[in-house]
This record gives sequence, structure tokens and C-alpha cells, in this order.
Amino acid sequence: MPFAVFLDRDGVINRAVIRDKKPYPPSKLEDVVFPLGAFEAIQALRTSGYLVIVITNQPDVAKGIQSKDVVEAIHDFIQQQLHVDDIKVCYHDDEDDCYCRKPKPGMIIDAAQEYAIDLAGSYMVGDRWRDIEAGRAAGCKTILIQPEINYNERQAQGMNAVANSLYEAAALILKSNF
Repeated sequence: MPFAVFLDRDGVINRAVIRDKKPYPPSKLEDVVFPLGAFEAIQALRTSGYLVIVITNQPDVAKGIQSKDVVEAIHDFIQQQLHVDDIKVCYHDDEDDCYCRKPKPGMIIDAAQEYAIDLAGSYMVGDRWRDIEAGRAAGCKTILIQPEINYNERQAQGMNAVANSLYEAAALILKSNF
């Protein structure tokens, strides 16, 4: 069974837009900025045999703030530029109480079934508590990408490691340093 590295989108593979110490997704394709080393990190993981799958909540679609077309255009751009294996997205808001919205592990579980992934040897990398809890609930090891500023929300706990960037997280995974 293959292993995977599940990556959150905003704040991990592209920069989150920070307003009032809270992270938000880019509102349009032109606002998508990849952090230094993101492409190299993803390629190193894929070359080492990991599937790289983006797992992202996009509740602004359910709220009517963002169009699904813009989110899908951003995902097409991510696929073209970073060559991830897949992108799983939850368009629901918390009130929908769906099984796929992080911190629930539904998107990870679905990807594991689709690709026959061994979750015990896989990783979830994210910048928020929701990512860490989803990864832990799915049985993955977890890495928190430490945001430049602490978000004004519940803080992540119980992660296996902390990194300053996706590039650093990939290095930890490839060294199996934890």
C-alpha cells in the first residue's frame, strides 16, 4: 500500500491572506502565491514515492462569498504548477455538519480508500488545529506549519512535529525524523 502526504491548501502550499490575525483563502487566482520551496518539497515527496494530496476546506462557497468556479480555477492552477496527485475539497460550512469538513477526517479517509493508502505511514501537514485533528483522527502522523503570526483561533495541539515551511516539513518526512 502506498503512503501519502496530505497537505492543507491555504497557509501550506499557498500563502493564506491574513486579516485580523485570521487566515483566509485567496479570493482570486491572481492572489495565489506559492511559498519558497513549495514546488521542490512536493517534487521531493513524489520522487520518494509518496502520493501528495491536497485536503482543503473551502466554506466560502457555502457562505456565498466565493464561487466554486474560482476555487476550481485555483485548483487547476495548483495542479499545473505544483503537480500534486489530487485535490480533495469540502465546500461545506460548520453548520452543515458533514463528515468531510476538517477537523473530521472524511476527505483523508475517502482518499485512502480511493488510492489504497496506508494511513499509519502517511502524514497530514497543515497550519491550523483543524488539519492536525483531521490527520490524527485518520491515523496519520501530523506536522504543523507554524504560521508567521499565531492565528486568533484555537491553537493546534498534539502534532508530531512543527516546521516553519512546507519545505522544512518535507525534509522531516524524508528523513523520518520523528
